[in-house]
Amino acid sequence: MTKLFARFAKDESGATAIEYGLIAALIAVAIIGAATTLGTNISTTFSTVATKIGAANTAAPN
Repeated sequence: MTKLFARFAKDESGATAIEYGLIAALIAVAIIGAATTLGTNISTTFSTVATKIGAANTAAPN
């Protein structure tokens, strides 16, 4: 039983897979955060442009 536990403690193949999983999760969280922030900024920019175009369209003579 002691040998089995010692062999299990030395085996690091599972740890590598867990590390890759954690790195992938961290990258996914970073991408989601960046996309959310970028999406909000783009939405604000398009709203501003649409408002200015609408105001210019209203003020223009027909």
